Amino acid sequence: MISKIENVKKEVAKVVVGQQKMIDSLLIALLCEGHILIEGVPGLAKTTTVNALSKALGLDFKRAQFTPDLLPSDILGAEIYDPQNNQFKIKKGPIFTNLLLADEINRAPAKVQSALLEVMQEKQVTIGDTSFKLDLPFFVMATQNPVEQEGVYQLPEAQLDRFMLKLVVGYNTKEEELEIARRISSGKFEKIEPVLSKEELETLKEQVKEVHVDAEVEEYMIELINATRHPEQYGLDEIKEYIQFGASPRVSIDMFKAVKAMAFMRGKDFVTPVDVAYIIKELMRHRIVLTYEAEAEGITTDGIIQKVLEIVPIP
Repeated sequence: MISKIENVKKEVAKVVVGQQKMIDSLLIALLCEGHILIEGVPGLAKTTTVNALSKALGLDFKRAQFTPDLLPSDILGAEIYDPQNNQFKIKKGPIFTNLLLADEINRAPAKVQSALLEVMQEKQVTIGDTSFKLDLPFFVMATQNPVEQEGVYQLPEAQLDRFMLKLVVGYNTKEEELEIARRISSGKFEKIEPVLSKEELETLKEQVKEVHVDAEVEEYMIELINATRHPEQYGLDEIKEYIQFGASPRVSIDMFKAVKAMAFMRGKDFVTPVDVAYIIKELMRHRIVLTYEAEAEGITTDGIIQKVLEIVPIP
């Protein structure tokens, strides 16, 4: 079934050049039934990647543009009065899909963000007096602009914690950008074909759960998480003053899932510390709260995680 994952990647590569980390992270989140937050400037193929992934998997895809005047009903749906039949009927919002792209989530008010995040957690929507279970798989990829930009708001830590992964996307290489420009100017994009059914996706999820994690690797992951909460116990006194709150308890749950998916995608049936190192920053960067001193001195959560990786002994 590993070839199925490779087939999905090949289909996505028909329209997306580079951005391998983003594609890997999307597949990990999908296999683990998690959600992903992607931060980056516009034009980095975020929408294109999710759209391509949905086509390769044969899943429904919808996009919601978050704006300051957005209402929760614009995402979830609402009861609409039908004057012909003299009754209310329910108009479902874009949340009723398999893959939802929540574009620029940090431009919308807190009510809209809360409504979306509640659905992400519960996998159901309540409109009026009626509750609807969402069709599975249900996967949200939210994008946000860097907080330094105007008109954007910092997402609260409790909401950020609901995202399994946070990916920071950078620019393509010069060679990749040249290839993108050539493809677009000539219109030479191949059609994406569905190569994985919902049933096969469910089978892959079950196989991911069977990937073995040695007790030493499990303990190693917990040590990495604990080091962000109690750095002084690991000889990391120099970063203690920069951390207000260490990684949340959800990190350990998500990490145990994500490293299995990472190993599975590499064609292995067991997890190694390499799998942990590949995905740890995406798992933890949005779940560590830094102090004002850290922000003033330009210390980032990625820098903190790197220090922890260097100091905690590898099994």
